[in-house]
Formats: sequence, structure tokens, C-alpha cells
Amino acid sequence: MIDDNVDILLALQELLKFYNYDVVVTERGEEAIDLVNEVKPDLVILDLMLSGVDGREICAHLKSDATNKDIPVVMISAHPHASQTVKEAGADDFLPKPFDISSLLSTIQKNLSPGATVAKA
Repeated sequence: MIDDNVDILLALQELLKFYNYDVVVTERGEEAIDLVNEVKPDLVILDLMLSGVDGREICAHLKSDATNKDIPVVMISAHPHASQTVKEAGADDFLPKPFDISSLLSTIQKNLSPGATVAKA
């Protein structure tokens, strides 16, 4: 999970751990690609607006990389017109902020490949 708002990041990390997901987080967008390469997650939750880095650029980079292109990316944002721009960047799904727990869990489950039991990064 990649979000530069530490409070949101930690809250979502604890929430997802409660629901038995394995979660790796970073608030630094510039570390996102290295983290994904290292962890090889089942799913990436990525904020659109990160300090100094545009989440869409990270998403596009991940989707253009042969080793990461099949990892589902769910982008999140409070920006009102973000859903179309994240799709253009290659995101598999979009969740508008604020979102409720059931929407988050449903979106995660919908995007995990069959047989995947944990969400990482």
C-alpha cells in the first residue's frame, strides 16, 4: 500500500491486518517501484497524489514492466475526476476517497487473482 498520508496508511494497514491480509506499506512514492519489485505483491493499493510523485506515473511504470504488469493496481483518490485518468495510466480499479470498509474489502477481493489469499504492498 502506497500513500503519503501516514495516518491513512497506518489505519488501513491495521484494518487489513485485522482481515488477515499481509500488508507492506510505504509513504514514499519514490520507493514504490523498488518495494513492488522486492515484495512481488498480489495487489497494490496506490494513492493518486503522492508528495513529489504522481501515482499514475508509478502505475504506468508498473504496468509497462513485464515482471509487474499482471499485478492488479487499485488506485485511490479524493480527486473528483480521477477515475478516468487512473484507468488511462493502467490501473485495474479505482476507489474514491473517502471509502467505507466494505467497499475497500470488496474492491480488494474483486481484484485478487483466484487462489490469492493475501494482499501485499
